[in-house]
Amino acid sequence: NYEVIDLGVMQPCDKILKTARERQCNVIGLSGLITPSLDEMVNVASEMKREGFVVPLLIGGATTSKVHTAVKIAPQYDYPVVYVPDASRVVNVVSKLISAEHQAGYAAEVAAEYEAIRELQKQRQGKDQFLSLADARANPVRTDWEAYTPPRPTFLGVKPLVNYPLEKLVERIDWTPFFATWQLNGLYPEIFSDETVGEEAKRLFADAQKMLKRMIESRWVQANAVFGFWPANRVGDDVEVYTDESRTQVLHTFHFLRQQMRKSTERPNVCLADYIAPKESGKADYLGLFAVTAGLNIETQVKKFEAAHDDYNAILLKALADRLAEAFAEHLHERVRKEYWGYDAGEVLSNDDLIQEKYRGIRPAPGYPACPDHTEKGPLFELLQATEKAGIQLTESFAMMPGAAVSGFYFSHPDSTYFGMGRIAKDQVEDYAKRTGRELATVERWLAPILGY
Repeated sequence: NYEVIDLGVMQPCDKILKTARERQCNVIGLSGLITPSLDEMVNVASEMKREGFVVPLLIGGATTSKVHTAVKIAPQYDYPVVYVPDASRVVNVVSKLISAEHQAGYAAEVAAEYEAIRELQKQRQGKDQFLSLADARANPVRTDWEAYTPPRPTFLGVKPLVNYPLEKLVERIDWTPFFATWQLNGLYPEIFSDETVGEEAKRLFADAQKMLKRMIESRWVQANAVFGFWPANRVGDDVEVYTDESRTQVLHTFHFLRQQMRKSTERPNVCLADYIAPKESGKADYLGLFAVTAGLNIETQVKKFEAAHDDYNAILLKALADRLAEAFAEHLHERVRKEYWGYDAGEVLSNDDLIQEKYRGIRPAPGYPACPDHTEKGPLFELLQATEKAGIQLTESFAMMPGAAVSGFYFSHPDSTYFGMGRIAKDQVEDYAKRTGRELATVERWLAPILGY
């Protein structure tokens, strides 16, 4: 019995607040999928205060957290700001927030919790938890480059794959995240025997199989990819990409960040650049880039479902397109290892092995733990010509369109592994601003989720 006014994605603050006033909304909700949303949420909260709003503000979405809500957003607004970790919990929260009987008590409870979080953050920041950038750089991943020869790809430059057969991607689908999309938590296929969600998971899976069949037979979505390889070498925490094998002309420099937390063991402070041969080693190394989508033309069928008020199948279709895009990234990476780069031609791994990342090499994505700066997608897309060759576009905030898309880097080094950046100190952020030629405030906005200050 709630009326929900959905304005859609990437809406400006003034439109959100104007609509809330015109429609006399009881609550405003903001959802953030990518990093720039975090900064915009702070702006919306401060504008709500400036304009005299008195309604609660809900915060949710993939990039958000309770800590960010408590530390960055809540202090900007004088009325309840509540982090809601997933949509299934929003009814309970809203019920309390608009209840004359429960609002004051619930708001006070949340405010006290968030104040405790802010105090804890202050205490943590007061401790010497970071290495200096110089000390972190002195503890890299160590490779005997003299004893290692990087493999050369079978071609250099860009290769598109247009209208790729969807049926080739199905076997590489990781179904566990699909169930998580529907708040059914458990590993596939064990989830089917779960006492609580097993039967619902079986029904959902059966519906998904039927729709997947229709998607493939009727070509409801198109899958495109573009990928390529370039000569590359490491310079500090950067990777220079060259126009050709002479390595005399730098085509572009990718900038990476380094883990800066103090570690209790001899583990290295990792940077993605560590997996590329240093320029001074004289070794010829290479960097791969890719972008894939399985969501082209999806809107036509989604609109048909929505016009028939069939939200279930509209959501199911989008969720399956997301799974196919991830499967395409997995499938293409497999072909890269076996054929196009060819450094592991004899690889024999099951789908479970691939999900557990037992392959050699990695494909980290900009905006994710090892490479948290979304803006690196800009030059990645330019080098790949991803829009022209694969139909994948970037918005001003570096979101990929269609949404069912994946992009990233290919590293071939046998010791390369996925890792989380953790938080970083101001000396590295200042250094990164200089390396990227941007204002410090701009860099801080893009790296907001990992700032340790």
